[in-house]
Amino acid sequence: MHLVTLGVAWMLFTSLISFLAAHPWIPVVLVLLAGGAVAAWVVRRQRAAQWERVRSQGLRYALAQLDALHHRQFEHAVRDLMHRDGCADAVQVGGARDNGADVKATDPYGRRWVIQCKHRRNGMAGAAIGTPALQVLNGTGRPVHGGDVVVLVTNGRFTKPAVEFARNQRLHLVNRTVLAEWASGSKPLWEVLRVVPPPRRPMSLS
Repeated sequence: MHLVTLGVAWMLFTSLISFLAAHPWIPVVLVLLAGGAVAAWVVRRQRAAQWERVRSQGLRYALAQLDALHHRQFEHAVRDLMHRDGCADAVQVGGARDNGADVKATDPYGRRWVIQCKHRRNGMAGAAIGTPALQVLNGTGRPVHGGDVVVLVTNGRFTKPAVEFARNQRLHLVNRTVLAEWASGSKPLWEVLRVVPPPRRPMSLS
């Protein structure tokens, strides 16, 4: 049975070789078609990457859009805004064991950002963010996550003790007003915030 199969396969192979020898233009056409298909695939990938860059650079959110999000979607929105600002490695990491970090990113200046997100369904009317959330972030942002810039972002507001605690511990707060400026504008977060650590490396001009 195996010999018969091999014999048939050999006959088909020799017939194919003979056919191609008699029609040498066929392999050329096949190679050109394959090359064209590969080139078209590369062009599609390049155009998709270019469109993604344009889309991310033009990303904008209105406060009403952010208010309507689920808290996990809010984390994704913050991640996308960091990506828009040039943080190519921005990632959403929030979950049951996130150790106080919901988004991590490295900006073009080499600074590591550790961001906790607190979404309030009722926006400014929701419960104000107090010091307990900031204490968790302060305890993990630098020693656990290695953050250079440790931030808490909310579409709501902070209590006065929380603002004092953040100032004393060098934490950065993004309240509803700051979030509106960042999300609906074109400035990166490090230009919206007043004081951030100096760059770890110079910005490439290319």
